[in-house]
Amino acid sequence: MKKSIQEIAKNDGRYSLRAFGFIQEGLEYAVKKFHGLDQPVDEPHHITGKQLCEGLAEFAADRWGRMAKVTLNQLGMKSTIDFGNIVYLMVENKWMHARPEDSIEEFNDVYDFEEVFEKNYEFKATK
Repeated sequence: MKKSIQEIAKNDGRYSLRAFGFIQEGLEYAVKKFHGLDQPVDEPHHITGKQLCEGLAEFAADRWGRMAKVTLNQLGMKSTIDFGNIVYLMVENKWMHARPEDSIEEFNDVYDFEEVFEKNYEFKATK
């Protein structure tokens, strides 16, 4: 029987349940970013770990603005390897899929949270 996301988060203990939700929503955001909005649901839409990390940075900044780093840290995520850890927990528990050539190493040091979310943060004009 497949474990629920709640069970996975509780058993692992490193990341909050909200962190898993962020990764799931961020994956959808990143797939649309790299494959376009009109990608048919039944078509393959794989992205690399690096692409997912890039999409998650944009997704976090869009969602939380200048508070992105603080919020990610509160959810237990302090670096891009944390994104990979959550992805691979979900892969191991059949909530996501990985190709044989994929590896958790793709998530190592993709970027520094402080650089992306604080030092190089770009304010977006409001409409």
